[in-house]
Amino acid sequence: MGAQVPLVDYLVLKPEPHLIAHECTQCGARFFDRRNACASCENDEFKEVSIATNGIVKAYTIVSMAAPGVPVPFVAAVVDCDGTSVRGNLIDVEPDDQHVQLGMKVELATTSVGVDSEGTEAVGFGFRPIA
Repeated sequence: MGAQVPLVDYLVLKPEPHLIAHECTQCGARFFDRRNACASCENDEFKEVSIATNGIVKAYTIVSMAAPGVPVPFVAAVVDCDGTSVRGNLIDVEPDDQHVQLGMKVELATTSVGVDSEGTEAVGFGFRPIA
C-alpha cells in the first residue's frame, strides 16, 4: 500500500489518529475549519489543540437518503469529546435505535475512503462504540 492522506485537514494520522482544532487564544472557542477571526469574540489569534479521542453521543440521526453512491442507512452524530463537539458518522454499529443511543460511549476510528491509481489511500474518520 502507498501513502495515506487524511480526507480532512483536522485529522492527524500519526503517530496515533486524532483530531486537531483551532482554539481561540482569548475565549477558548474551538473550530475545525480555518478562521480569520473567532466567531465568538472576534479575536484573530488561534493555537492548535488536540481533541480527546473518546466521547459521548449527544445527538444523532439515522440517514436513509443520500447522494447517489453513498450507502444508506448510516448514523450521523454529534459527539462530545471532553467538551468539544465533533460531527462525524458512527461506524461499526447497526444503524437503528436498538444499537445507537444518546449517551453511548464512542472512540475515534479511521476508515479507508478510497485508493487512487497510484496506491495513495484517503483516510476518513468516524466514531465506533466502546464495548
